[in-house]
Amino acid sequence: MKKTVVCMLIAAMTMGSMVTPVFADGEGDAKHIYVLTAPEDHGWTGSVATFAKEKIEEVNDAGTYSAELITSADAAEQIVNIEDIIAAGEDNIAVVIQPIDDTVQSAIQQLVDAEIPYVAFDRIIDGVADSAVSNVKGDNEGIGAACAAYYTEQGMKPGDAVYVYEGDTSSVTTLRDEGFTKYLTGELEYDGKTIADDAKWSEDDLKSITYSGAMNWSRSDTKTSFESLLGDASNADIKWFYAEDDELAMGILEALQGGGIDDATKEKFLGNAPYLTGCGGLDELYAVLRGESFTDIADQFGGIVSVTYSPAMIQTAIQDMVDYLDGKDVEQDHVIACEIVNKDNVKDYPSF
Repeated sequence: MKKTVVCMLIAAMTMGSMVTPVFADGEGDAKHIYVLTAPEDHGWTGSVATFAKEKIEEVNDAGTYSAELITSADAAEQIVNIEDIIAAGEDNIAVVIQPIDDTVQSAIQQLVDAEIPYVAFDRIIDGVADSAVSNVKGDNEGIGAACAAYYTEQGMKPGDAVYVYEGDTSSVTTLRDEGFTKYLTGELEYDGKTIADDAKWSEDDLKSITYSGAMNWSRSDTKTSFESLLGDASNADIKWFYAEDDELAMGILEALQGGGIDDATKEKFLGNAPYLTGCGGLDELYAVLRGESFTDIADQFGGIVSVTYSPAMIQTAIQDMVDYLDGKDVEQDHVIACEIVNKDNVKDYPSF
């Protein structure tokens, strides 16, 4: 059977932690929920903390449980924050965590060993996933499948040159890579449909896909990489660009707008009517889709789309923990739906 894809989506314990505590006037035996995310700075990851604070306020206002946000600048700080939570020895606590990277696995295992319930969000670490109350994520394979399906519909043929701008080295990127190729080989569906038999890619065809390596979800790193790529004018013939985040897609657009690419090469590239996909719901890319910015460049593309993958789904992760503490059944693998956003339907989708 083929898999059907539905894509999408404490008090300060250590010096330097960015903490947003808000406490409820609940009973002494009420559960306290620690929500651990990346900093509230910019882009998709930063918006997670913003949406988390909204939900934390809602939880605290309800009064049954108290909750607070702890952001960590990197994995090392997040590990220390988890260890400090455990070392405090508090009773009746729970954790919702967006692991910054896979090195946080050992600290999460300490939560398990201490019998502290936790919900994992976005980055799911396989080694501890079975121990989570819930694993809340967008269908990352589905994101890749959606982009591959879109390109196939736009005329991409088996063996065409494709360039993939990858996010990082985590399971998120691996799944987005695999979703793209599995759709092309017919192993994965998108929107209930598989690729037509005469459009399927062979293993040899897949060799025409080039992977950037980790861009660290960075617009500036992607801009630099794309400028370097087009430093070789022969790469201007590449038509299909799959950026695994809207920040990465914006890096490509900014490179094309700037002066780091030879004008003749840039003209050749845009004359090929290239295609670009992003992911995430970044308002800056949505503004491009709405025709409000980068119009001189965007108009020369064959198409630009994004796949929605809302950072607001952190609120689902927090609600899963509340439901668990209420004694309700919680689905362990909680996949959040998302869709392709283009210039025709962008007005119907929220951005951040």
